[in-house]
Amino acid sequence: MTHLMDDLLRRARISTKKEAPVNFLTDPMEGRSTLRPADLLVFGWGGGKHACVDLTGVSPLVGLRENRFVVGLAARKAESKKVDKHAKACAENQHLFIPFAFDTFGSLAPEAINFLTRVQRVIHINCSAPGGQGFVFGRLGFAIQKGLAAQLVARLPSVLM
Repeated sequence: MTHLMDDLLRRARISTKKEAPVNFLTDPMEGRSTLRPADLLVFGWGGGKHACVDLTGVSPLVGLRENRFVVGLAARKAESKKVDKHAKACAENQHLFIPFAFDTFGSLAPEAINFLTRVQRVIHINCSAPGGQGFVFGRLGFAIQKGLAAQLVARLPSVLM
């Protein structure tokens, strides 16, 4: 997914770095720096600040024992957890934090939708992209489906035994 997002941003002529060592993303539970890289560092994203983008894919079926199924709930919960974990550290270091959470059914959390909408707008302004306005969301949907299919195929032999 990181590769796809990097490719989309480069098509929009937005400067990025994959797995960028920002040296301030921590796990608040550990209370120390884990020197965790940003999945994507987007240069000059807002107000002259760089943005740390954290990509998170989750199963929408997680937690169904306790709750009924709600479309997009797992992605929204993952987004909230990522904000709790990293937003403060990013802000204290003059960076923006963008949690990019999605589920394997294709639901996107609100921040991911906002991010992709802006990227799509920039692509539309800066270059001619095949497929018009739906190009960015179409590529992402295909990548999620392809990733899920690859996981299922990898597990198929163990399921058949």
